[in-house]
Amino acid sequence: MPLLQVENMTHYFGGLRAVHQYNLEIEPGQIRGLIGPNGAGKTTVFNLITGIHHPTRGSIFLEEENIVGLRPHQIASRGLGRTFQNLRLWRHMTVLEHVKMARYSRLTYGLAGAFLGTPKRNREEEAIEVKALELLEMVGAESFAHQNVLQLPYGAQRRVEMARALATEPKVLFLDEPTAGMNPEELLQMMEIIRLIHKTFGVAIFLIEHRLKVVMELCHQIQTLVFGEVIAEGNPLEIQNNPKVIDAYLGKDIVA
Repeated sequence: MPLLQVENMTHYFGGLRAVHQYNLEIEPGQIRGLIGPNGAGKTTVFNLITGIHHPTRGSIFLEEENIVGLRPHQIASRGLGRTFQNLRLWRHMTVLEHVKMARYSRLTYGLAGAFLGTPKRNREEEAIEVKALELLEMVGAESFAHQNVLQLPYGAQRRVEMARALATEPKVLFLDEPTAGMNPEELLQMMEIIRLIHKTFGVAIFLIEHRLKVVMELCHQIQTLVFGEVIAEGNPLEIQNNPKVIDAYLGKDIVA
């Protein structure tokens, strides 16, 4: 069975159908992409799978467990991490504190250990800081570790959010527009970071991205979503040459 499987997922907001009969399979170590025009329902798909919304109908299996109805933190603890299209960072915390906060979901010393300062608690706290710094180094943000996160350039904030998601040790990493707002140099840096994360951790990745260069170069399989429905699925070459995708999203000038 796939690592993540979505079956016939449909969702309505009031009387508006946002997603219709959506299906997805992600294998361990696979990189998949989701593309489509603005308003197609891409982020809604992410929100449904990660528990921000609960689908009206359908099933979502993470390692054969149906996670429909679980809260976002419960789904995250089972191995599904994500970043957001609109950054969700805590304004009064340093970069290092952001990553450590996410890492606290892996603690085992309990409430008594926290109050009493047991040796186990101290060892785990030290390990958390070491791991957080390692992740910041991986995404090229270690030099910002002790700065307030809002003082960072936008591209660096994106990398911090990536490190925070990795701190939960995900089996599947959802990236919602990871290169949004980046200049060409930052875009290439982010692509290399995604490749490094995939190579280092072997994590499966599911990304939404409007920059075709990112999707075509990184993804093994791509879905195209239009008005909440998948109109095409295949490898990058198949998607790039699919008449339905060209008409609905890519445009003839892009693929000419």
